[in-house]
Amino acid sequence: MAPSTDQRRRHRIAAGLVVLVCAMVGLAYASVPLYRAFCAATGFNGTARRAERAIFTPIDRRLTVRFDTNVRGLPWDFQPEQATSTVQIGKAGLAYFKVKNRSDHAIRGRAAYNIAPEAAAAYFIKTQCFCFSDQTLAAGQEVSFPVIYYVDPKFAKDSSTSALTEIVLSYTFYPAPDSAPTGPSTRS
Repeated sequence: MAPSTDQRRRHRIAAGLVVLVCAMVGLAYASVPLYRAFCAATGFNGTARRAERAIFTPIDRRLTVRFDTNVRGLPWDFQPEQATSTVQIGKAGLAYFKVKNRSDHAIRGRAAYNIAPEAAAAYFIKTQCFCFSDQTLAAGQEVSFPVIYYVDPKFAKDSSTSALTEIVLSYTFYPAPDSAPTGPSTRS
């Protein structure tokens, strides 16, 4: 006996609802990586852009970069080697950050960063940074991590950033998600 028109309609509706639920679950799982990619591409929410290689085109203007450090949930000391740096827009800047594990065992941490004011984040580009991966410090180990960055010359032409004279690069170290430590890390 062939299914009635009413039964076929119900099956199509049920199949459509299953597809809709699967699509919604898939989007829920993809939303965090998509949001991170959007922030990295646009500088939204104070997220600095990352470049694989730098294209330096210096202009005749300088900018002060202030460094801020914080630690949440780790027995680590963390501070910049210098509180500020004056850089030429479009030219590479270099900053070092000291991190010390005060505990008696190896600990893995991960640094998150932010740029303030938020409008400047789209133009602050890091080419090398310890924040791109987890860092494991042995008991009592002290490491100095470099950060290489530059400010895109478009910063000086954007009406929302052209009057700025200072940017704040802020880092916070958190415990890294649980995973087996691979030993002390001095990667950047």
